[in-house]
Amino acid sequence: MLRYFTAGESHGEALIAFISGLPAGLRVDQTFIDRELWRRQQGYGRGGRMKIERDTAHILSGVRHGMTIGSPISLQLENRDWKNWQEALPVGDGDPAHHKRVASPRPGHADLAGALKYNFAEARYVLERASARESAARVAIGALAKSFLRELGMEVLSHVVAVGAVSANAPVSWEQIQNLSNRGEILLNCADADTEQGMKNEVDKALKTGDSVGGVFEVVAHGVPPGLGTYAQWDERLDAQLASAIMSLQAVKAVEIGSGIAAAAAPGSAVHDEIGYGGGGNFTEFTRTRNNAGGIEGGVSNGEEIRVRGYLKPISTLRRPLRSIDFETRQPVSAAYERSDVCVVPAAGVAAEAMVALTLSRCALEKFGGDSMGETLRNFQGYRAQLQSY
Repeated sequence: MLRYFTAGESHGEALIAFISGLPAGLRVDQTFIDRELWRRQQGYGRGGRMKIERDTAHILSGVRHGMTIGSPISLQLENRDWKNWQEALPVGDGDPAHHKRVASPRPGHADLAGALKYNFAEARYVLERASARESAARVAIGALAKSFLRELGMEVLSHVVAVGAVSANAPVSWEQIQNLSNRGEILLNCADADTEQGMKNEVDKALKTGDSVGGVFEVVAHGVPPGLGTYAQWDERLDAQLASAIMSLQAVKAVEIGSGIAAAAAPGSAVHDEIGYGGGGNFTEFTRTRNNAGGIEGGVSNGEEIRVRGYLKPISTLRRPLRSIDFETRQPVSAAYERSDVCVVPAAGVAAEAMVALTLSRCALEKFGGDSMGETLRNFQGYRAQLQSY
C-alpha cells in the first residue's frame, strides 16, 4: 500500500516528507523533483517568502544509486527562513521575550478553530502547521509519484482556469498544458495570453487595495487506463479519493470533476458521454464523443483524460486586515498580519498535481501490485493486453 505523510512547521528548521510502498527499481531524478518544487514557488502575486526559499529536496532514505530500493523514502526541505525564527520558535524553552505571538485570529484561517481545539492561548503554533508552506513537502513526494506513473504511460499537469473574476472559456488541450509546464517563467499558468493578462490585472487590483484573490485550477491526468478505482466500496471510488485529496490542500473550498457544476443544471442528454466503437483508442476500441464525466464513471476511470478542478478561496492573510478579537483581552482589534501572498492559484495547481499523482499511484499499485518495477510493469502490460482483446 502506498502511504505518505509530512511533518514540519512553516518557520521551523525544515519540512520532512515520507512515502512508502513505491516499488524497487524506480529511477529517481533529483533534477525533476527540484523542478517541481521550483514550479510551486512561481506565479504572479507570490509574497516575500518565495524570495528567501530555494526549495530543493534532500533525500535521506529509500534511494540508492539513483533508484528506489523498496524501503520508505524520506526527504528533507530546508527552510532558509529558519535563521530568522530560531529565537522565536526554539525547540527548547527559549526566551519568552523573543516569541512572536499571533495575538488576534485571522478570519478564514485555522487560527481560532485551531487555538480552541488545542487549548492554545494564541495562534502561533496553529499558523505554523496550517500554513500552505506544508504543501512543498507534498510536491516533493508527488514528484516521485509522477515518476512512477510515467513508467505506466500516465502524466499529470495543471493549468489555471480563473483568477478572481477573470476566467478562460475555451477548452484547453493536453498539448497546451504541456507547453505551459515547459516555460522558463510562470506568470499565472493560463494557456491563453490575453486571459492571463486579465488575471494579472486582477492580482494588481488586490495588491493596490491590500486584498487577496482566489481562483480555479484544473489538474489533468493523461493516459490513465480504464479500471482504476472501484464502485464496490464508498471509500474506494476514484472520484471520492481525488476529491478528498484536492480538498485537503490549504484554501481549497470546492472540487469539481469533469463538468460537474454545469451538469447539475443540464439535462442528461446534454451531459452523458455517448459511447462508440472502432476508434482505435490507446486502451480499447471504445470511444467517447466528449468527456463531461472527467474520465470517471461510477467511481472508476473510464480511459478518458481525468480532469479535476479545485476552487481556491482568497488567501486569509490580508495587508488590510479584517476585524477580529484579541485572544487575551477579548476586545475588538484588527486581525493579525504576517508576510503573505496575494495570489497562489498557480502554486496550488502544482500542489494539486502532486495529490492527484499520489492518488493515482496508490490506485495503480492496488490494481497492479508489484514489489519491483519489473513486476508492476509485467502486471500492467498483462492488463493492457486484456483491455485490447476485450
